[in-house]
Amino acid sequence: MNIDQLAWDKMDGLLPAIVQDAASGEVRMLGYMSRDALAATLDTGKVTFFSRSNQALWVKGETSGNTLDLVSVATDCDDDALLVVARPAGPTCHKGMRSCFGEDVITGTGFIGQLERIVSARASSDPDDSYTARLMERGIKRIAQKVGEEGVEAALAATAGDKHEVASEVADLVYHLTVLLKASDTDWQAVIDVLKERHEA
Repeated sequence: MNIDQLAWDKMDGLLPAIVQDAASGEVRMLGYMSRDALAATLDTGKVTFFSRSNQALWVKGETSGNTLDLVSVATDCDDDALLVVARPAGPTCHKGMRSCFGEDVITGTGFIGQLERIVSARASSDPDDSYTARLMERGIKRIAQKVGEEGVEAALAATAGDKHEVASEVADLVYHLTVLLKASDTDWQAVIDVLKERHEA
């Protein structure tokens, strides 16, 4: 990215920057970046904005700890807006919400990314309080067994033609697959990368 070629003159040296969750696709916030803020973001890997009220750079989460770890930055077709893809550490909104646009802005399959975070958080919980933690404690063989069982149940529901039961059983399967990925030290992004490679081949 050539920072100097962006359309800085349109908004007095600032560009709107939409922050998107790398895992779920959720829009987390809208901020503004100056040349220096974008350069700092690219250099440090921590999403940095320009505060219009304080007229200074600020690193998201520098006081709260709820940082945004940079994955990528793209410009729109007019080079006057930025799409910042990041991995959030905690809620992004200063009001404690996951997103500045509310808690219900994840749509479609984007919830899988949120499910992955939930599984990751619960994996280290007390096994007495968490089914996920109990599964993780029992090990990869038990988790794999559960994936097999849920896969069979989903297939049986499909052959029975019950749409509600299919959705329910596939939900169980996706949850257990998410736990399996966690136990295998990988994630849905790795799966998506393989699917993309196959589609592009």
